[in-house]
Amino acid sequence: MEEADRHTISAYIDYLQDRRLAAKTINNHLSAVRCFYNYLRVEEGLAITNPVSKGRSLRLAQPLPRHLRDHEVIILFNAIESKRDRAMFMLMLRCGLRVAEVVDLTQDAVDLRHSRLYVYSGKGGKDRVVYLSNDAECALTEYLQIRRPLVKTKKVFLVEKGRCRGKPISVRGIQKRIEHYANESGLDVSCHQLRHTMATQLLNADADLVTIQELLGHTRIKTTQRYCRVSNPKVQRDYQKAMEVIMERTTRTPS
Repeated sequence: MEEADRHTISAYIDYLQDRRLAAKTINNHLSAVRCFYNYLRVEEGLAITNPVSKGRSLRLAQPLPRHLRDHEVIILFNAIESKRDRAMFMLMLRCGLRVAEVVDLTQDAVDLRHSRLYVYSGKGGKDRVVYLSNDAECALTEYLQIRRPLVKTKKVFLVEKGRCRGKPISVRGIQKRIEHYANESGLDVSCHQLRHTMATQLLNADADLVTIQELLGHTRIKTTQRYCRVSNPKVQRDYQKAMEVIMERTTRTPS
């Protein structure tokens, strides 16, 4: 044990990788070794160096954002008859709202005159402005026209049935609704997937990456850049456009 050093740990990592263990599993092994050596030093009083330095771990692969195809969006919304539910999920799909931001949306944050919403204290405490597409504005307007006007809460989206009728809908309440429509439509879809779909569709429509970052409320552009890895149509268009320029320049007959 006293002879183990960082080279020993590197060899151990190679051994675990040869066994095709996942990076997360290998990190658990490293954490166990680190804790064991800390125990020997602190509890047993052994004068040994911990061979697993603090923070040493393998980089975990980040799953690519999943999004709905255009025809799947149509299938999903064809299954939604409730005006409230259509408005909620349209705000996720067209405005990129997180489910918690839909829950927290208040009437004074809705500016239909200028086709925009104010998102206060989003993730990370950030405020931002998002804009309403024609179909999102139509869905929200239709819901607001039937929303119970005498309730005290300023929250936009309310529970419509049961003992909690008239009270603000919860995150779990919205998640249950999307689960219901997933079963109805036969799609594998979640609330956050609608947000991913918006980002991917905007990128495929040649929207600027910084614009998408602002609309989604991402603190780092690196987070938004993940969508570039799944947005093949835009990559293909950019490639073809660049190749046309290159081919014209390199195949031109010298004068």
